[in-house]
Amino acid sequence: MDYDLPPVRGRLTRHKPLSELTWLRVGGPADVLFQPADIEDLAAFLAALEPDVPVFPMGVGSNLIVRDGGLRAVVIRLGRGFNGISPDGTRVTAGAAALDAHVAKRAAEAGVDLSFLRTIPGSIGGAVRMNAGCYGSYLADVLVSARAVTRRGEVVTLTPHDLNFRYRQSDLPEGMVIVEATLKGPAGDPEVLLARMEDQIRKRDESQPTKDRSAGSTFRNPAGFSSTGRADDVHDLKAWKVIEDAGMRGARLGGAQMSEKHANFLINAGGATAADLEGLGEAVRKKVYQSSGITLEWEIMRVGEAEGEPPAE
Repeated sequence: MDYDLPPVRGRLTRHKPLSELTWLRVGGPADVLFQPADIEDLAAFLAALEPDVPVFPMGVGSNLIVRDGGLRAVVIRLGRGFNGISPDGTRVTAGAAALDAHVAKRAAEAGVDLSFLRTIPGSIGGAVRMNAGCYGSYLADVLVSARAVTRRGEVVTLTPHDLNFRYRQSDLPEGMVIVEATLKGPAGDPEVLLARMEDQIRKRDESQPTKDRSAGSTFRNPAGFSSTGRADDVHDLKAWKVIEDAGMRGARLGGAQMSEKHANFLINAGGATAADLEGLGEAVRKKVYQSSGITLEWEIMRVGEAEGEPPAE
């Protein structure tokens, strides 16, 4: 679909293949990819863009399946102008494109404990939107405020109350683009924090298929909370456990596979399509329901149109 696009200082690319931008390396083209130069460029673009043109904010593609037919929208992807990280006392302000791992590391160096972010894939904008968390800590626990640009091009400040955080969810309005977040963590000794994060990385690499093409955890834990990482953690209502109990660890469909190393990781084992990945995920959901009566909810976002699907009216 061709849109009448306003002038920008950033970069506009029509019919951009999104498979190049997702961790799973699948997905058809976006009608338009917009990479704004800065907040002012983004706000002016959204204010001038026809209001009926759909907009999809995209992070680093770490938690995303774009279907093979692509996305009928203007996809907004923040880059260099949005990845700054500025510690100030026990607060850290980070651009939405800053990687969670980089924020955790810079914070630790400044004596601020945001260490739970170290092993979370993706960027701060996505972390805010999805209330990312692990080891019993969540973005909601540390967010002071976020700046965002509305679909109409207004720059607004959001509080945790505005976002109404829940497990892996928030109430971010449609088309709104998070551009910055201010986080507050407890003070800590930099050496202790950095050592703790190294230990977290080691444990993650032992238990998760970090060398494979995945999008992190595929399904939310039925328990309604993330793993604590403690020795007394209970696994009965963990997604990996119910998938394993249903006999779906290592299950395959085309080039898609549920990881042998961690049953809740959906991986592109080679040449997978988005249809393979989503189809395998749905097969897992069906099998788990038959096995345990539990309906797994996707944690990976799926967007766009299947290959050959007619455009929406």
